[in-house]
Amino acid sequence: MAGAPARYLVFFQYFGTRYSGVMETKSDQALVGVQNYLEKAAEQLKPSAPIKFHISSRTDSGVHALANAAHLDIQRAPGRAPFTGPQLLQGLNHHLKPEPIRILSAQRVSSTFHARFCALSRTYIYRLLLGCAHRSQIPVFEQDLCWAPPGGPLPIPAMRAAAQLLLGTHDFSTFRSPHAEAAAQNPVRTLQLLQLQPGHGLLGQHPLHRGLEFWEVKVKSKSFLYRQVRRMVGALVAVGQGRLAPGRLQELLELREPRALPPHATAPPQGLFLHSVEYSHTDLAPPSAPAEEELCGLSRKEFIT
Repeated sequence: MAGAPARYLVFFQYFGTRYSGVMETKSDQALVGVQNYLEKAAEQLKPSAPIKFHISSRTDSGVHALANAAHLDIQRAPGRAPFTGPQLLQGLNHHLKPEPIRILSAQRVSSTFHARFCALSRTYIYRLLLGCAHRSQIPVFEQDLCWAPPGGPLPIPAMRAAAQLLLGTHDFSTFRSPHAEAAAQNPVRTLQLLQLQPGHGLLGQHPLHRGLEFWEVKVKSKSFLYRQVRRMVGALVAVGQGRLAPGRLQELLELREPRALPPHATAPPQGLFLHSVEYSHTDLAPPSAPAEEELCGLSRKEFIT
């Protein structure tokens, strides 16, 4: 008789341009999700039951991840020991070739661990390239990895002042997607961090690119609304370009109306990176022998309700 499946937490990264997003899609689409490739690779490990990746953080088409996270359960044939973390890491990466998707780490976790609901916070970085008069000035190695807003350099101090208006706990309805399905989400979120900091480009020291400046918008919260980060970055850039007054940004936040945000104030996907997903050390502890009755600090009953 087969034993209980082993649960693993994996961190993985991907170049998002080639995918419809991270979530699974129908396999007959021109672009499919990163999850499709992860589960296809897992099938090659010959589990005795299908493997499902439960992904922590959704990313859209064109958005990249330096480190997303997921948990998965693997049931092996009777008499076969569970994979070790290094074995799972090596096996998945072998079968993911040649896709630009890589497993960064794999470890056993408790059967009650959940990659989405146990996450303490998510951190995103949005890369801006300033100083480009035209898109043709973007270095070829930075194509699809940043956004170069037109109009040259931007006043970073004004954008930083505007960012302070968004910090803390607010109803972010104005900054969520206006699509109907997004309206079901609770719009209240707490931004723990929102800062603009100097960034780095691959060819930053090349003499032909000395007039270009990379900046990063770093934002951290327990969770985000659909397209919230891209809409906040777009609004901050609009402030820098003089198309949106800082006071108007405060008014838009208080309006709580997604369609109030100007159509141009959504940053494109290619500059956005999921930087990290954070968990507590307790939730990452190796599984113990007795079956645990709590999920991320909550009883099963509390979690379900």
